[in-house]
Amino acid sequence: MKNKNEQTIAALIHLSSLSQYFIPFGNLIFPIIIWSTKKDKSDSIDFHGKQVINFQLSLLVYSFAIVLIAIPSFLTVIFSGLKWDDVISNHEYFLNNINITENICSLTIGIVSVLLFFILKIVEFFLIVYATIKASEGEPYRYPLTISFIK
Repeated sequence: MKNKNEQTIAALIHLSSLSQYFIPFGNLIFPIIIWSTKKDKSDSIDFHGKQVINFQLSLLVYSFAIVLIAIPSFLTVIFSGLKWDDVISNHEYFLNNINITENICSLTIGIVSVLLFFILKIVEFFLIVYATIKASEGEPYRYPLTISFIK
């Protein structure tokens, strides 16, 4: 990078993706705003902006895939032994007839999916912090497991 100002802006682009903890989709909105206003001024800012946006879009795809696996798995466990006639006449039937032993595979898939989601979020946090440090030092950083949506 050419100067300290560019390094600071690049670090800010990475750091702005942590706004997701305060504002929904802030992890995409703020990096896109900062990157789009500053990308023409520096190749390094353009590089870091693309990296952040690609990483956040990749995580969105991965999270969506995990949710598509977890929700049907849990719904299978909950509704597998359900008979609607008994539910209408007896409200306690629903809780008493959830059979976990018959659906242990679906339950395991659901639990693993939820754990994978939380691990993904923890890894995301530390990768963002690491990328911010690298950008502030003037070094290029590529996030792992990133799909290149913007080239």
